[in-house]
Amino acid sequence: MQHLCLSRLSARHPAARNGVLAIDGVNLEVAHGEVVAVIGPSGAGKTTLLQAIACALRPVAGELTIQGRRPWSVSRRAQHRMRGRLFLAPQVPPLPPRQRVVTAVLAGRLPGQSFWASLRSLFYPREIALARDALARFDMADKLFERVDRLSGGERQRVALARALVAQADLILVDEPLSALDPTRAQQAIASLVSAARESGATLITTLHQVEVARAGFERIVALRNGQVLFDAPVAEVSDEMLRELYAEHEDELGTSLEGVAPFVPSGPMPIEVDRPMTCR
Repeated sequence: MQHLCLSRLSARHPAARNGVLAIDGVNLEVAHGEVVAVIGPSGAGKTTLLQAIACALRPVAGELTIQGRRPWSVSRRAQHRMRGRLFLAPQVPPLPPRQRVVTAVLAGRLPGQSFWASLRSLFYPREIALARDALARFDMADKLFERVDRLSGGERQRVALARALVAQADLILVDEPLSALDPTRAQQAIASLVSAARESGATLITTLHQVEVARAGFERIVALRNGQVLFDAPVAEVSDEMLRELYAEHEDELGTSLEGVAPFVPSGPMPIEVDRPMTCR
């Protein structure tokens, strides 16, 4: 079943002053429960793509459909409900420095709570076990009651990923979550994120700079270049030649040798294979 459909979607980055489109005529379909990595060189439009999907950025052209509904064609209340079913984790996690880690993680539950329940949670967190379990997936359970400003950059990124896991969302969007993590931590974090999404049946779309992590942790890769989809393929069909073309003039961003990257299979139930038609229904 289709979860997400972009039909010739175009959008500008919020900071753009010259009117240049960050994504231009993007077609994309994602089925329920798929885990997808979006890769591409810097400036390819990856962050803008996630913001458009998250309804945080209004497209300038084309159409976005989420679970059969067009978020920009419904009432503000209905749009708010739709946003409550998705979670966007930005590249720089918005974590107040004096906040406790447990509170920062449980902030992922706020969209599904009433105002008073949200306010109470800020002072007296009630789902501590949930936060601890999410942190444990990233080897962070011992930091449960630490202050955020006492964490390293990599630890803050892992707290942000734990927040995504506790969110009551069926569409999880994660933007560049590994910039402060070493290669071992990066693969562990992606494995935990993918496994958790599969266990809950959530759809996961993650933008990545680390090509080797995308190839090792995901079954599908969407490649952006100059705001357009260069290729969209199962990871087994993504060749080194395709990646060299994608990163032409940006070879330094490939990071490591392309040869010999072994597929990584996360734990948890495997998604059902879905045929992806070329046009939205």
